[in-house]
Amino acid sequence: MTLGAVAEPPVRRRGSDYAQLSRRISQAGLLERRPGWYVTRIVLTLGAFVAGWVAVFLLGDSWWQLPLAALMAVATTQVAFLGHDAGHRQMFRRRGPSELVGLLAGNAAVGLSYGWWVDKHNRHHANPNHEDEDPDVGAGALVWTPEQALETRGFGRWMAQRQAYFFFPMLLLEGLNLHVASIRAIVGREDGKYAVPMRHRAVEAALLVAHTAAYVALLLAVMSPVKALLFAVVHQALWGLYMGCAFAPNHKGMPMPTAEDELDFLRKQVLTSRNVRGSRLVDTALGGLNYQIEHHLFPNMPRANLRRAQPIVRAYCVEQGIPYAETGLVESYRQALGHLHEVGRPLRG
Repeated sequence: MTLGAVAEPPVRRRGSDYAQLSRRISQAGLLERRPGWYVTRIVLTLGAFVAGWVAVFLLGDSWWQLPLAALMAVATTQVAFLGHDAGHRQMFRRRGPSELVGLLAGNAAVGLSYGWWVDKHNRHHANPNHEDEDPDVGAGALVWTPEQALETRGFGRWMAQRQAYFFFPMLLLEGLNLHVASIRAIVGREDGKYAVPMRHRAVEAALLVAHTAAYVALLLAVMSPVKALLFAVVHQALWGLYMGCAFAPNHKGMPMPTAEDELDFLRKQVLTSRNVRGSRLVDTALGGLNYQIEHHLFPNMPRANLRRAQPIVRAYCVEQGIPYAETGLVESYRQALGHLHEVGRPLRG
């Protein structure tokens, strides 16, 4: 989708527009850290995560391990959300504590490289939905623009024609993809140097090895190899699905700026993002990412403050005449799938 599809052609504005909004947010105290909230969130989330693995150990060689694997997928995703918050320094202002929580949540608990994710996610935040700059919309198993679709060949072209139908099934492989990408980021080299910058490469590698060894050892210690394999398949598949479902509503189907679009920071972030309406249950289920506009405007804002920031940001966008996208969860998926289907139209012509 182009910018012109949802808004009038961009008009050059004063660079102070974002500064004015930032002052309003700051005056409301919404950029202040929430240590008490995060201590409670960490204790509850890690408590559920550890309790789940204790239940796996105690349940033993039983087919009831498979429903438990589904519950562990939910717990694993909630831990990953903590790593996301740490990566944005929503918990602590200082780098050290943020990295410690990120490494423990990402590498040790989930098996996801924190350093790789931070590098990739920062590039996404800098240029959301930009085909050439945002790694989340680069051509791959899915294509996000008609131009990317036309460049596909063979099986990739066949998939691009039908990708909207395969989107959710493909998310079942996202967990595996994240593990593989993490390993490649740690060991991958280009032109004699590491391809992905990483501050604690040796520590990350050690934690990933420890995570994998502990994961395999625990499953094989308490259940048969067949049940252990099925547990891992269910756990990893549903974790990938949950992660994908949490991130998919945020930008997919929203405008995709190009080099010709001259947008200031405020408009670049708002026009490319979509919020998802819902209760506090939705806030918890999506890790606060349902306030995607506010999160992109203020990445280091504590998750607990995003709901309070929303009416301020929305009112300011109305003042400035900036379209503010907000919809229900099901409608957000419909829009994302509609975009994927439309991208493949030139191949079905």
